Amino acid sequence: MRITRDTLLKIVRDAVTQRTRSDRGILAIFMHGSLLEDEYLLGNTTDLDLFIIHTDAVPVQREIVHLTDDIHIDISHYLNRDFRNTRMLRVHPWIGPTLKDARILFDPQHFLDFTQASVRGQYDEPDHVMERSRKQVASARQIWQSLHELHSDPSPKDILSYLRALENAANSIVGVSGSPLTERRFLVRLPQRLEAAGRPGLYPGLLGMLGAQYVDGETLKSWLPLWQSAYREVAATTTIEQIPARIHPLRESYYSHAFEALMGGSQPLTALWPLLRSWTLAITTLVQPGEHRANWQTSLERLNLAGASFRERVAGLDAYLDMVEETLDQWAVANGASET
Repeated sequence: MRITRDTLLKIVRDAVTQRTRSDRGILAIFMHGSLLEDEYLLGNTTDLDLFIIHTDAVPVQREIVHLTDDIHIDISHYLNRDFRNTRMLRVHPWIGPTLKDARILFDPQHFLDFTQASVRGQYDEPDHVMERSRKQVASARQIWQSLHELHSDPSPKDILSYLRALENAANSIVGVSGSPLTERRFLVRLPQRLEAAGRPGLYPGLLGMLGAQYVDGETLKSWLPLWQSAYREVAATTTIEQIPARIHPLRESYYSHAFEALMGGSQPLTALWPLLRSWTLAITTLVQPGEHRANWQTSLERLNLAGASFRERVAGLDAYLDMVEETLDQWAVANGASET
């Protein structure tokens, strides 16, 4: 199948038509994500992000719909009451940017027209920019606190929390110049966004927090079969209802082809972020991870993210968050945002 933007947009329109004909409880539908950007394919794969707002009960919070091995629709479901407080939506670090840049596909009652207009109103005011960013770094600081109090070797869930803290910290800075970064291109786009915020040095700092200096592209390639084995074991041993949508079985090619594209490029280490995140999530999902956890643990040791080395990383996270918070304070003063 030849993938073009027009082909994908037709698929989206057809999906919207089918959904709205079969479900009269749908109030509105909007699209967000890579299809609205210049680079909508990575490794010749993509997902089509749809958000459906319902007037009554939501069937599931999130579902993955198969189109081809390389393309799927990622649908998030919400109730209309979730979108009533437009002031809170505007300062939400994820929903706010999503709504601001969304393309409305179905909105017969103009519910989304009003909501989007309200979110866009004063969206770029310094106070609102800071509120979104400070929520991100506050979440990262809360995670750091829980990890700081950890007195045992980190579990897979602890590593996942650590990665979430790094994501929130980086995106709090990214937020002063636009929307937060998503998983597959996180390390690809982060340098430019940190440069825009005047803090390019935070990028090598984040790589150091990941242990990227201890691996190279060949190391990451050697981990791919281990990642794939764990990923497939999740599908084989776990009910679909218990599998996080992020690592749904239909998303395997979405990840693996992206890894291959990134590793085959000029900056192969940019694959480390989505590889480690999805691998760790797979390990946390497996009831009996066995050898899969052992393989994953070996990768952590290579990255100096295991045992006593992890405690050093947590201490480094504290210092990193200090720099992030100082950066936000400086931005707030320079742009006239209110003090917290």
